[in-house]
Amino acid sequence: MDKSQAIHNFWSSFGLPAYDENTVPDDAVMPYITYSVATGPIDSVHTIGGSLWYRSSSWKEISKKADEIAEEVGGKGYYISKVDGGYLWITQGPSFAQRMSEPGDDMTRRIYISLNVEFLTFY
Repeated sequence: MDKSQAIHNFWSSFGLPAYDENTVPDDAVMPYITYSVATGPIDSVHTIGGSLWYRSSSWKEISKKADEIAEEVGGKGYYISKVDGGYLWITQGPSFAQRMSEPGDDMTRRIYISLNVEFLTFY
């Protein structure tokens, strides 16, 4: 699997549809995840983000999903093997989970997740 596929597989592992933030289908229905992709050479750390999108008057369910992601990544990070001859190491970024507002729509709940990724690969 290549680096972009590894990032997609990570975000897709939380039971919600996950879309590259530049290719969200017009008919996407909340809840879902959007994410950014950044790749690079070995020994370089990149910050990527993902957004949880829910339609609700409450923060309860979306906050539970953010907690699930935090638990999965944990304090030591999350590894994905078999990525371009090596592996991907994901750790929590600064200000890991941030609530975001959507102007003009008080029913949309969004939490931005900040992650650091390091590609320990041969390519």
